[in-house]
Amino acid sequence: MAERYGGKYSPTAQTEGVRVIPPRHPFQNKRPSRAGARANFMFFVPIFLIPRAFSSDPVGMGLTLGALGLLLLAAWLTREGLRAEDAWSARKVARRPAMPRKMMGSALTGAGLFLAGMGPGAGFLEPSIYAVMGLVLHSLTFGVDPMKDKGMEGIDTFQQDRVAKVVEEAEAHLKTMSEAISRIGDRTLEARITRFEETVRDMLRTVEEDPRDLTAARKYLVVYLLGARDASTKFADFFARTRDASARADYVSLLDDLEQNFAARTRALMQDNRTDLDVEIEVLRERLQREGVRPETATHNRGE
Repeated sequence: MAERYGGKYSPTAQTEGVRVIPPRHPFQNKRPSRAGARANFMFFVPIFLIPRAFSSDPVGMGLTLGALGLLLLAAWLTREGLRAEDAWSARKVARRPAMPRKMMGSALTGAGLFLAGMGPGAGFLEPSIYAVMGLVLHSLTFGVDPMKDKGMEGIDTFQQDRVAKVVEEAEAHLKTMSEAISRIGDRTLEARITRFEETVRDMLRTVEEDPRDLTAARKYLVVYLLGARDASTKFADFFARTRDASARADYVSLLDDLEQNFAARTRALMQDNRTDLDVEIEVLRERLQREGVRPETATHNRGE
């Protein structure tokens, strides 16, 4: 049987006295994106209208180009709507998308097919049939946008708005870090940044589920993450010019330290939430006992 060997200088070695987080699987917590082939295919279908536009009279050309524009806009809105729905589905606590992009994509698809069906001698019946069929088929294929908030029952709206603002800023910092490292062209570093992003998002999801954790996590999501963003930007600019291996090693070490601390804080937040749950359970049990309800009594009554 094959056996893995390691030592003091092995990449899998642990630092004495420090709990090292095992490497995160690249596909951990990942879901297949629904904004894939079907949505992208919608960008190619309207291209077949271009030859027709330049072989028609001016009125026909205008109608065909208008249909082309509407169908391309519908494809873009559909793809963005699917991405927004993926983000909504990935969170346990989320507001519904502010703009119903997929529904607007369905409407624009119908309008585009209506214009495409217009032509010399054509009435309104045939284009209307195309429009209705396009709208219905688009809705059946891609569905409608989420129409309600998720997991926000009993949550203070003011606290949730504060959390949403911090989460939005944190996601912007992560995006800046990812874009800075992508300029280097180092896939190993890009994968390392992706792993750090997932660790930060674990904290974000924990805070979203319980906004009371924001106070304990604010320093990490605001101060430390802002520092990580600035360090990533400066490192990317410096490394792109010099390719300094020591600077790269220092940056990777910084990411390791940050990931360890973010993960430790997230575990602490989750432990606090578990403690709160245990307290609630114990309080409820004491209330039931004061009311004279005991498990053995309830079992005896059911037996009778």
